[in-house]
Amino acid sequence: MRRKTPPEKKRLSYLKDRRDDYGENAKSTRKNLPRSKAFARRSNRARESLALRAATGVPDETRAEAAEQRLLRSRRRVKRKWADVTLAEYVEGKLERRAGRENGRAGRLDEALGRVRRRMRRPDRG
Repeated sequence: MRRKTPPEKKRLSYLKDRRDDYGENAKSTRKNLPRSKAFARRSNRARESLALRAATGVPDETRAEAAEQRLLRSRRRVKRKWADVTLAEYVEGKLERRAGRENGRAGRLDEALGRVRRRMRRPDRG
């Protein structure tokens, strides 16, 4: 296997590395993901046990059927995760925001943005 050149390494880093763009602290994500998954599971268990509690006691076909229908019609809570943005998109967005604050005096930032886009082989948006 051949060695990668520094420009190849940089391009792969821009494509594969990811950054949090949700706006929360990167460290808090480690705690918040398990916490929200646990919350979803807990609420599902509570709703199911409430529905099944109605079917306890003397066996009765209609109460059992009603409890089963109540279980089936309620939608389960699910915690969905989404991917962070690539490093290239993150750097582009950061440079564009920074250039927007410079009021037309962003020559250096425009050059940096052009370099990022050239590395990613994207056309300059000018």
